[in-house]
Amino acid sequence: MADSRMNILVVDDFSTMRRIIKNILRQLGYINILEADDGTSAMEVLRSEKVDFIISDWNMPQMSGIELLTAVRTNEEWKDMPFLMVTAEGQKEKVIEAVKNKVNNYIVKPFTPKTLTEKINKVFEGK
Repeated sequence: MADSRMNILVVDDFSTMRRIIKNILRQLGYINILEADDGTSAMEVLRSEKVDFIISDWNMPQMSGIELLTAVRTNEEWKDMPFLMVTAEGQKEKVIEAVKNKVNNYIVKPFTPKTLTEKINKVFEGK
Protein backbone atom coordinates (compact mmCIF):
# COMPACT_ATOMS: atom_id res chain seq x y z
CA MET A 1 0.00 0.00 0.00
CA ALA A 2 1.23 3.45 -0.89
CA ASP A 3 1.98 6.02 1.83
CA SER A 4 -1.01 8.37 2.21
CA ARG A 5 1.35 11.23 3.11
CA MET A 6 3.42 11.04 -0.07
CA ASN A 7 3.41 14.04 -2.42
CA ILE A 8 1.44 13.25 -5.56
CA LEU A 9 1.73 15.45 -8.66
CA VAL A 10 -1.38 15.40 -10.87
CA VAL A 11 -0.67 16.67 -14.39
CA ASP A 12 -3.52 17.36 -16.83
CA ASP A 13 -4.37 20.31 -19.07
CA PHE A 14 -8.07 20.07 -18.13
CA SER A 15 -8.76 21.48 -14.66
CA THR A 16 -11.93 19.33 -14.44
CA MET A 17 -9.89 16.15 -14.90
CA ARG A 18 -7.34 17.30 -12.30
CA ARG A 19 -10.22 17.98 -9.89
CA ILE A 20 -11.73 14.53 -10.50
CA ILE A 21 -8.38 12.80 -9.88
CA LYS A 22 -7.70 14.95 -6.78
CA ASN A 23 -11.16 14.14 -5.37
CA ILE A 24 -10.57 10.41 -5.88
CA LEU A 25 -7.12 10.66 -4.27
CA ARG A 26 -8.61 12.51 -1.29
CA GLN A 27 -11.32 9.84 -0.94
CA LEU A 28 -8.51 7.29 -0.86
CA GLY A 29 -6.84 9.19 1.98
CA TYR A 30 -4.05 10.97 0.09
CA ILE A 31 -3.60 14.49 1.41
CA ASN A 32 -0.52 16.02 -0.29
CA ILE A 33 -1.60 16.67 -3.85
CA LEU A 34 0.18 19.07 -6.18
CA GLU A 35 -1.01 19.93 -9.67
CA ALA A 36 0.31 21.14 -13.01
CA ASP A 37 -1.48 21.90 -16.27
CA ASP A 38 1.13 20.41 -18.63
CA GLY A 39 4.56 18.80 -18.69
CA THR A 40 6.37 22.15 -18.67
CA SER A 41 4.68 23.33 -15.47
CA ALA A 42 5.13 19.81 -14.03
CA MET A 43 8.90 20.16 -14.52
CA GLU A 44 8.78 23.46 -12.58
CA VAL A 45 6.93 21.72 -9.73
CA LEU A 46 9.47 18.86 -9.76
CA ARG A 47 12.33 21.35 -9.47
CA SER A 48 10.74 23.22 -6.55
CA GLU A 49 8.88 20.55 -4.54
CA LYS A 50 9.55 17.04 -3.30
CA VAL A 51 7.37 14.76 -5.41
CA ASP A 52 6.96 11.03 -4.70
CA PHE A 53 4.56 10.00 -7.45
CA ILE A 54 3.33 11.44 -10.76
CA ILE A 55 -0.10 10.85 -12.31
CA SER A 56 0.01 12.46 -15.75
CA ASP A 57 -2.28 12.77 -18.73
CA TRP A 58 -0.77 11.82 -22.09
CA ASN A 59 -2.24 14.47 -24.41
CA MET A 60 -1.31 17.98 -23.32
CA PRO A 61 -0.08 21.11 -25.12
CA GLN A 62 3.55 22.31 -24.83
CA MET A 63 4.89 19.15 -23.24
CA SER A 64 2.96 15.87 -23.43
CA GLY A 65 2.84 13.15 -20.81
CA ILE A 66 5.24 10.94 -22.78
CA GLU A 67 7.70 13.85 -23.06
CA LEU A 68 7.37 14.42 -19.31
CA LEU A 69 7.94 10.71 -18.66
CA THR A 70 11.08 10.79 -20.84
CA ALA A 71 12.37 13.90 -19.03
CA VAL A 72 11.75 12.29 -15.62
CA ARG A 73 13.42 9.00 -16.62
CA THR A 74 16.54 10.75 -17.97
CA ASN A 75 17.00 12.84 -14.80
CA GLU A 76 19.25 11.19 -12.23
CA GLU A 77 17.24 12.53 -9.28
CA TRP A 78 13.82 11.40 -10.58
CA LYS A 79 14.59 8.39 -12.77
CA ASP A 80 13.01 5.88 -10.35
CA MET A 81 9.97 8.00 -9.47
CA PRO A 82 6.69 6.08 -9.80
CA PHE A 83 4.74 7.34 -12.83
CA LEU A 84 1.14 6.52 -13.77
CA MET A 85 0.08 7.59 -17.27
CA VAL A 86 -3.54 8.57 -17.83
CA THR A 87 -4.69 8.32 -21.41
CA ALA A 88 -7.77 8.33 -23.54
CA GLU A 89 -5.74 6.26 -25.96
CA GLY A 90 -6.13 2.54 -25.66
CA GLN A 91 -3.95 2.00 -28.75
CA LYS A 92 -1.28 -0.64 -28.37
CA GLU A 93 1.46 1.56 -29.92
CA LYS A 94 0.95 4.24 -27.26
CA VAL A 95 1.04 1.70 -24.45
CA ILE A 96 4.19 0.10 -25.90
CA GLU A 97 5.84 3.53 -26.20
CA ALA A 98 5.02 4.31 -22.55
CA VAL A 99 6.31 0.90 -21.40
CA LYS A 100 9.55 1.42 -23.37
CA ASN A 101 9.96 4.68 -21.46
CA LYS A 102 9.57 2.77 -18.18
CA VAL A 103 6.09 3.95 -17.16
CA ASN A 104 5.06 2.11 -13.98
CA ASN A 105 1.45 1.71 -15.07
CA TYR A 106 -1.23 3.36 -17.17
CA ILE A 107 -4.95 3.91 -16.91
CA VAL A 108 -7.41 4.57 -19.72
CA LYS A 109 -10.08 7.28 -19.37
CA PRO A 110 -12.82 7.15 -18.30
CA PHE A 111 -11.98 5.24 -15.12
CA THR A 112 -13.58 4.58 -11.75
CA PRO A 113 -12.11 5.31 -8.30
CA LYS A 114 -11.75 1.53 -7.86
CA THR A 115 -9.64 1.25 -11.04
CA LEU A 116 -7.42 4.18 -9.98
CA THR A 117 -6.93 2.57 -6.56
CA GLU A 118 -5.94 -0.74 -8.16
CA LYS A 119 -3.47 0.98 -10.52
CA ILE A 120 -1.86 2.98 -7.69
CA ASN A 121 -1.56 -0.15 -5.53
CA LYS A 122 0.05 -2.04 -8.44
CA VAL A 123 2.60 0.76 -8.90
CA PHE A 124 3.63 0.50 -5.24
CA GLU A 125 3.59 -3.30 -4.91
CA GLY A 126 7.02 -4.42 -3.83
CA LYS A 127 8.29 -0.86 -3.20
